[in-house]
Amino acid sequence: MAFLPSRAATAISTNDLMEQLRLKYQQKTWAETLKLVHFCMDKPLRQPVGSAPDGPFRSCLEKIQRTLNAKSLFSMMNRLESLSKQKGLNAHVSPTGTTCYITSNMFYIEVQLEKDGEVVDVKLAHLGEAPVVCDDLVQHLRMKNYDAFGNILEDLSNLYQTPGNSEMKVKGYLALQALEKDIYSMSLLDRVQDVNRVTEVLHGKVGHLVPRTGGTPMNIEFYISPYQALEAELNPGSQVCGTKAVVIVEGTDTLHRLPLSPLLVDSQTGEDGSPTFLPLADELSMDLSAFFVMKFHQPIPMSSSSIEEIQRLTGIQITGLKLAPLYELIVQSTLKEKCSEDLSTHQSCFFVSLPDCPKHCYFINKGSGKSDPAGALVSKIPFSHPKCVPGVIEILRHQVACNSLISSCVSERHINEDDSELLYFEVVPHKNTSFSVFFLHPVKENLACVAIDVITSREVHCHLHLNPQDPTLNSSDDFIARALMRCMSVPLLMRAIFRNAAKVKANSEIQDMERETTQIPEQPCEPVMDYNSLEESLSLAGQQDLVVTDKSGTTASPKENLFTA
Repeated sequence: MAFLPSRAATAISTNDLMEQLRLKYQQKTWAETLKLVHFCMDKPLRQPVGSAPDGPFRSCLEKIQRTLNAKSLFSMMNRLESLSKQKGLNAHVSPTGTTCYITSNMFYIEVQLEKDGEVVDVKLAHLGEAPVVCDDLVQHLRMKNYDAFGNILEDLSNLYQTPGNSEMKVKGYLALQALEKDIYSMSLLDRVQDVNRVTEVLHGKVGHLVPRTGGTPMNIEFYISPYQALEAELNPGSQVCGTKAVVIVEGTDTLHRLPLSPLLVDSQTGEDGSPTFLPLADELSMDLSAFFVMKFHQPIPMSSSSIEEIQRLTGIQITGLKLAPLYELIVQSTLKEKCSEDLSTHQSCFFVSLPDCPKHCYFINKGSGKSDPAGALVSKIPFSHPKCVPGVIEILRHQVACNSLISSCVSERHINEDDSELLYFEVVPHKNTSFSVFFLHPVKENLACVAIDVITSREVHCHLHLNPQDPTLNSSDDFIARALMRCMSVPLLMRAIFRNAAKVKANSEIQDMERETTQIPEQPCEPVMDYNSLEESLSLAGQQDLVVTDKSGTTASPKENLFTA
């Protein structure tokens, strides 16, 4: 609009500006003003919205549309047209005025409306394909969830990211379709009757698979924590979400041979149970400036060794990585996920509260020594062949399992708010996916240590190190490993170890008291001994007021035990 303020006129107050706008357009009819609004909205954007000349106007209009609920056919059409232009798509209204077509060179969406603006149906058609009803789009529009509808429009556009002409973009889309069919076939290889979702997530070759619907990409859930698995078991149908990735295609500057047809036919497997794929013959593949991408909802902290293993498997470098101490990245990611308020990501000391247990204080030694593994935040993993998917999934499971153990020691509490009893622990990293937890022996004033080595997401090795002269903690290595696999939580593991140690300590105290009792000097036998002489003998033995338990389970003082002996 011509009267919008320039940089030199920014001193004009909002009230003065609105008054000048009102005076300028008070003589114009609403139809003319509406026509001017549509003209401004139809102007092509050659710059980002924030820097475009009509950016402020467009931003204000979008805020108004988000606030107002479309309750009529006219307002619904305006909302669809505006949303389409925001996503770089075209919008056209049918002659009847009840159908809106959202189009691009590669696909179109047909939105059918009632005369009162209610959604009748939404159909999606890709280039060369017949239109099909898209339930996700119907649901979002009926619920006035325009943000989700806009996200699907973006996802649809992202299906055609292959550089080049329309033919190349279609080839990229066909390659993605072929990959999705192969991944789905792989998910069926180890599926047995009545297999549940958690089993698929933790043990399936590609995890739990949700096929692509409309513009929503194929979704792979490949890891779930024991707490989430328990919640899913106790609450069937609950929306418990583990670690996920979506599968898409992206354009690149280099050529990669991508399959245009499925390579896994009739669910064939080799002798070791691994999938068997057809060779990349010319009639089944093509060189394209694109590759497949496994993209995560949140970046995953990964060790350098895991990143290198994935790159050897896929043959494609993961670019844009910034190396940093791995444990520091895990702490930062965990704080970002757990804390609603901004906390310093440089914290290393955290307090964890557990029921029926003193509060734990964990110091995570991020360090910078040779033993501290380097890592990076990985947002996506590129690959070019479906055979890479099971191997990449297994490496990701391994890394996320290790990350979950470290993150279990991180909490939003980094300041002790009370003076209650504390148990102190130090988490010290080793190379790859192993670390140690140091703590004071519950009985002696010596250090003890639990060494933890995450072999795979389904196997953990543990070893308890004690001073040879210190009493046992009644926790074998096998017990520690089984307890850790059951909970995948360091604080819960340490609580179990300390509970076992408390039983040992209590038994030791009972044995010491019984030993002291048997060592009381015997008095010369006399025909008669009264109560006063017995008290004197107890005092000579230095008796303290301790409570013991006899074989029948009855608690009594040592004096009472002697009387009943």
